[in-house]
Amino acid sequence: MSATDPIDAGRLGLLLNDLRLPAIKVMWPDFAARADAEGWPAARFLAALAEHEIAERARRRFERHLEEARLPPGKTLATFDFDAVPMISKAQVMALAAGDSWIEKGANLVLFGPPESAL
Repeated sequence: MSATDPIDAGRLGLLLNDLRLPAIKVMWPDFAARADAEGWPAARFLAALAEHEIAERARRRFERHLEEARLPPGKTLATFDFDAVPMISKAQVMALAAGDSWIEKGANLVLFGPPESAL
């Protein structure tokens, strides 16, 4: 790769906006410089950018879902008052949390109830 013309760089920014690739828009100059310095093939350069875009999307999706869930901060199983809800088996909940066999089996795990009193 060679040094990028400022007009091409500006055009690329607009194209990446239109394609809705914000992580690539931010990262491509650093990756291009590294690719130039290390002699990366074009496919490696594109793959590195695509991997970072996917990772950034996953990170933003997780943050968005966490915000949409409006879970109170600091609520964990460690702070759960099992004495307040005697019908919930602490041993069973801890076993579910420690293991992942229910995930491997494709089973569902559903917990419901009032959010403030439950956790």
